[in-house]
Amino acid sequence: MKVVVIAGIPGSGSTTVLNKVLEGLDYVNVNYGDIMTKIAQEEGIVEDRDSLRKLSPDVQKDIQKNAAKSIREMSQVNNIIVDTHCTIKTPAGFLPGLPKHVLDELQPDMFILIEADGEEILMRRLSDKSRTRDMEKLSDINLHQEMNRAVSMAYAVLTGATVKIIKNHDNRLEEPVEEMINTLK
Repeated sequence: MKVVVIAGIPGSGSTTVLNKVLEGLDYVNVNYGDIMTKIAQEEGIVEDRDSLRKLSPDVQKDIQKNAAKSIREMSQVNNIIVDTHCTIKTPAGFLPGLPKHVLDELQPDMFILIEADGEEILMRRLSDKSRTRDMEKLSDINLHQEMNRAVSMAYAVLTGATVKIIKNHDNRLEEPVEEMINTLK
């Protein structure tokens, strides 16, 4: 069975595309952060997801590794799509969402990046009243997508996985959905 990682920066529409794709494919959707939270809760060290980032780096690293191992075990009986972040933008710079110790356990077969034009992402963020997001300039949005591409290729070098970039333009949802379904078949 396959392990496919899907990622896109906030506003790219990755969740929208993924939800539509899952209507027609036999894959189990796994959110990496949810698995980490479940493991930490079972160990009695956090009450909620927001508490994860307050743990020591060593504890977080162990939880990340255990989450990857758990997902890999799930892939023995199901095709898995892991919804996560390739990079995480922090005040100190970009962090890899899937460090090497995670990739070693996860052993993904493919990375799929969902992208949109920076202007589209900016407008989606501005019109989304359900979320509170930091305001970013168009150049920041474009840089984040470039970092996702670079990190995805680095992940591919480390794992032998492929990287597929799928564009999700406004009012054309059927196109990225079809492309992703064809890629995953």
